[in-house]
Amino acid sequence: MKKVLLSAVLLFLFFLAACGGEDDSEQANGTDATESNATNQIDMTATNFTFDKPEYVVNAGEEITISLTNEEGQHGIGINEFDVNIQGNGKVTFTPNEPGEYTIYCNVPCGEGHADMKSTLTVQ
Repeated sequence: MKKVLLSAVLLFLFFLAACGGEDDSEQANGTDATESNATNQIDMTATNFTFDKPEYVVNAGEEITISLTNEEGQHGIGINEFDVNIQGNGKVTFTPNEPGEYTIYCNVPCGEGHADMKSTLTVQ
């Protein structure tokens, strides 16, 4: 009986060790999950009435480049606060200095779902 109980306790402890804790690699690098998603190069893909991601994350004060590729339909992107204006396939480079959330919208009238074609640029 003691062997069964000991085995059960050891199995339970093994299970806890295997499932517990968070990934130490991010802590060792001094970053959190949000920071590790930031990029200086954004490759956006547009299809009819949607961009490929709902959010793009960048760091404030760093130059970023956004490239837009139309896979379906004719689209563009605009971000008013940064004077971003791409119509069709293209590329733009700018430096966002103020943290915040900014709307990326399709600036080419593309049909019935045009008004809902938006994403967010998060500057941290």
